[in-house]
Amino acid sequence: MRGSKNRIERDSLGERELPADAYYGIQTLRAMENFPVSGMYERPVFIHAYVILKKAAAIANMELGTLDPVLGEAIVNAADEALKGAFDDQFRVDVFQAGAGTSCNMNVNEVLANRALELLGEPRGTYEILSPNDHVNRGQSTNDTFPTATHIAIIWEADRLIAALVTLAGVFERKGEEFAHLPKSGRTHLMDALPLTLGAEFAAYGAALHRAADRIRRQRDDLCEVAIGGTATGTGANAHPQFRDTVLRHLSRLASIDLRPPRNSFEALQSRSQLGAFSASLRGLALELVRIANDLRLLGSGPTTGLAEIALPHVQPGSSIMAGKVNPVMAECLDMIAFHVIGNDTTVALAVQAGQIDLNVMTPVMTHNILESLAIMTAYLPVFQERCVEGITAHERRLQEYLEINPILATLLAPRIGYLKAAEIAREAQEKGVPVRDVAVMRGVLSKQEADRIFDPQAVARSHYR
Repeated sequence: MRGSKNRIERDSLGERELPADAYYGIQTLRAMENFPVSGMYERPVFIHAYVILKKAAAIANMELGTLDPVLGEAIVNAADEALKGAFDDQFRVDVFQAGAGTSCNMNVNEVLANRALELLGEPRGTYEILSPNDHVNRGQSTNDTFPTATHIAIIWEADRLIAALVTLAGVFERKGEEFAHLPKSGRTHLMDALPLTLGAEFAAYGAALHRAADRIRRQRDDLCEVAIGGTATGTGANAHPQFRDTVLRHLSRLASIDLRPPRNSFEALQSRSQLGAFSASLRGLALELVRIANDLRLLGSGPTTGLAEIALPHVQPGSSIMAGKVNPVMAECLDMIAFHVIGNDTTVALAVQAGQIDLNVMTPVMTHNILESLAIMTAYLPVFQERCVEGITAHERRLQEYLEINPILATLLAPRIGYLKAAEIAREAQEKGVPVRDVAVMRGVLSKQEADRIFDPQAVARSHYR
C-alpha cells in the first residue's frame, strides 16, 4: 500500500496505483485511460446480465469441484450485492472499447473479486488469495462470456419492447373498430384511389405492428443459443468437461431464460449473425413506425390546407412565433427515435461483417447499439400510445367531402361500361368538380336508384377481406 488513499495492483504489464476505496482494479484503470471516448458506460441491464453469468459460473465450478467453496461462496455473495446495485459506480469502462470486451469482463471480474476479498476479511487487491482471472473468471473467456451476457440482456429488454409493441398494436386495432363505420377515399401514390374505411387503415397499422413484434420475437428466441463454455476459441480449453452443461443449467434458472448451447461452438465465437438478425428486426420495426407516424402526420395535416381527416391530440404549442399553431410533435419524436434505431442497425451490420477468422471483436458496439435501440423504443412507445394514438379523433365531414368528389369512384362503373368509358366519366367529374354519380346519371349510364345503390358510401368502402 502507498498511503491510506491508494493501493498498488500488478498485472502482466506492471504495477499501477489505484484509489484504495475502488472495487475496480488495474485492468479497469488501464481501460479508463485507454478509452476516454463517450463518457457512456455499459447499461445496467448488461452489467446485471454479466454479474448473473459470473454467479452461475461460480456455482457451476463449485459443483464440479474446480473452485474452493469458501472462495466460490464469497464470489456468489459479492454478485448478489452487485445485483442489488451496490457497486453501480464501479463499472467504469466506456461503451466504445477494444479487445472484444475484455475490459468490461475484467471490470466485472475485479469488482466481484475485490468485494469477495472483503467478505473474506482480506484487503482489496490481494489477488493471490482470490483472483479476478483465476477464480471469478474460472472456465471462462471474454470471448464466450461477453456475447452470452449480451444475449441475456437483449432477451430481457426484447421482452419489454414486445409487450409495449403488442399493447400499441392493440390500441390501433381498437381505433380500427372505433372508425370502422367511416368510409373515406383511399390513396395510392398519394393520389385518389378506391374507398375504404378509416377503420381499415388503423386496423392495418395494428396488424403491421403485430407482424413486427413477431419478427422480433423470432430473433429473440434465436438468442437463447449462447456461447458460454467455448472459452477463447470455441475449444472449451481450461474449462471442466461438464462446465457448459452445468453453467447453462444454473444460468437459465438465474436469468429466467431457457438457454441452450450453440449448435457449433466455433461458429458461436466467429459469427455475430444472431445479433445482426436481431438488430435487423428492430430496423424493420423502426421502418414501420416511421411509415405509420408519417401517415398520421399526413392524415392530420392542416387544419385548413392539409388533409385534416383526423385530429391528433394537442399536447403543446407548436411555434414560438406563430400563435395558435400546434404541431404533430409526438409523431415527429417517434420518427427521430426510429431514425436513430436505423442508424444503430447500420453500425451493427458493419460490426457483424468485421469478424475475422476465429472471433468477432466488435461485439461491444453491437451490444451498446442494440440495447440503446431497445431502450429508447420501449421508453417512448407507451408515451406515444397514451399522448397520441389513444386521443386521435376523426373529422367525419372532411372524410365525406373527399369521398363524394373522388373521381376514382368511376372504377365501380367499369364492369358495366368498360375501363375506357369509366375513365371518361372520371375525367369529366374531375373537370366539372362534381361527383361521379351525377355524371353517370346525367349520361344515362345509371338510373338515380342504381347510382344510390352502387355509390352508397358504406357499400363501396366495405372490405371483402379481413
